[in-house]
Amino acid sequence: MRIAIVAGETSGDMLGAGMIKALKKRYPNAHFEGIGGPLMQAQGMESFVPMERLAVMGLVEVLGRLFELLKVRRDLIRRWRADPPDVFIGIDAPDFNLTLEQKLRAVGVKTVHYVSPSVWAWREKRVFKIAKAVDLMMTLFPFEARFYEEHNVPVKFVGHHLADSIPFETPVKPAREHLGLELDRPVVCLMPGSRSGEVARLGDLFLATAERMLLKRGDLQFIIPAASVDRRNQIEAMLSAHPRTLPIKVVLGQSQTCMAAADTILLASGTATLEAMLLKKPMVVSYKMAPLTYRILKRLVTQPYISLPNLLAGRELVPEFIQHEATPDNLAEALLVRLEDSDAMHQLHETFQFIHRQLRRGADDEAASAIAELIHSER
Repeated sequence: MRIAIVAGETSGDMLGAGMIKALKKRYPNAHFEGIGGPLMQAQGMESFVPMERLAVMGLVEVLGRLFELLKVRRDLIRRWRADPPDVFIGIDAPDFNLTLEQKLRAVGVKTVHYVSPSVWAWREKRVFKIAKAVDLMMTLFPFEARFYEEHNVPVKFVGHHLADSIPFETPVKPAREHLGLELDRPVVCLMPGSRSGEVARLGDLFLATAERMLLKRGDLQFIIPAASVDRRNQIEAMLSAHPRTLPIKVVLGQSQTCMAAADTILLASGTATLEAMLLKKPMVVSYKMAPLTYRILKRLVTQPYISLPNLLAGRELVPEFIQHEATPDNLAEALLVRLEDSDAMHQLHETFQFIHRQLRRGADDEAASAIAELIHSER
């Protein structure tokens, strides 16, 4: 049994490692090959090229590496056409993997794409390319599966690995003790993003929001998890330039512990909103982007929400403040409400608990089971 896989970034490496581990239970002698990171390689996968060569973000960066990326893809197509694997699994990286899947499927290789592109939100017509490229789409969320069912694309909702790993209840006290926070003062976690550009756009806004909150609640303490040493230095430089000394602690990494310690969270849109929801934390979501990018995306995006809790519920569970609405006053007011309205926050906790149970399906085993079923099926 030969199973070919391509993952393009760290999140895909995590998914791929869990999936390989589950597949090895079914196929102990299987050979896994393709492109993967250190976690997938630790599970025994042979990676032909370093995964970092695919982990490119941003239009300019992609253009600078375009010829190299195209060569890597051509080499994979040539290799697997000459010696076809039993199945190919592309993990995320749709711009790279969908074309690869389409070329391999055309010569009889069964193909799987794991992690849906956001076709349900914008560029919906990509679903027609996906239909030609894959024998099976595996999604992390149920609303994605419904979209593919409506377009007659074979799909399996496998759940999310974070829902499997995060417990249904996470105590606050151990997290605060670990981080050296005072146990009897409310904690607000600020998460302006993991990339330099996000922190540049949101960092000062989030600090100004903390300042506004302190004017009404002087007992607050704040914590910011920095995704890397560079981000920590960037945030600390913003803090030192701030006109007021703020009770804010910056820690390296430990984002989940910081969220667990918090009473409420202010965060940039992204996967962190899912993590905060699984930890049952009230939150306020905010995002700013370049004005031209915002104008373009506003025309293209068809969904009314950007945060995963709202997309999963199909209604507004958490407030979203985007672009010009993202002001310190708006954010501070929304966060203070979440600190003080205990009845509403209890109801929110119950809703988050319900969604958590929906997403906890044993994603690794579900994915492996769906792939095994495809391998042994007739086309």
